[in-house]
Amino acid sequence: MSGLAKASGGEEAGLRLDAYLPYRLSVASNAVSGLIARAYEDRFGLTVPQWRVLCVLAEDGRLSQVQIVARTVMDKVTVSRAAQGLVKRRLVGRSQNKADGRSHVLALTAEGRSLHSEIAPLALAYEAALIAGLAPEEVTLLKRLLSRLQSAAGQLAGEAPPTPSLR
Repeated sequence: MSGLAKASGGEEAGLRLDAYLPYRLSVASNAVSGLIARAYEDRFGLTVPQWRVLCVLAEDGRLSQVQIVARTVMDKVTVSRAAQGLVKRRLVGRSQNKADGRSHVLALTAEGRSLHSEIAPLALAYEAALIAGLAPEEVTLLKRLLSRLQSAAGQLAGEAPPTPSLR
C-alpha cells in the first residue's frame, strides 16, 4: 500500500494519509498500546513504560538503565521515570553498578516477579485476541516485516543495524 493515490487519469494525486504506511503504523500502534495501557493502568497501576521495564528485567535479569534504553528503544527520561516509579513501589531494586560506579543496576524484587507473573498471561491473552484473525504464517510474516521496517527506519536515521532476530 502506497501513500500516493492515483488520480482519474492515472497520475499520482499526492499523499493520502489513510494510505500512508507510517501513519497507518502509528494509528495501529496507538490503538494497541492504548488498549493495553488502560488494562495495565486499571488493574495493576502500571504505565506502558513501567510494564516494558518490568518485562525486560524479567527476561534479562539485572540491567543498567542504559541497557534498558537500548533494549526497549524508549528514551532515557521515559526509562528513568518508569524505573523511579517501580522502585518507589518496591517492584524493582536499585543497586550500584560495580562495572561503572556512575550508574545503577535495576533488578526485579520478589514483588516485581510476582506482579510480572500475574500480568504476563493477560498480555499474552491480549496478543492472542489481536492476532486471532490471522493465520500463523501471517503472524510470522507480520513480525518479520515489522522487524525489517524497524531496521530500515534505523538505517535511515543513521543508526547501526540491529542484530537480526525475526528475519
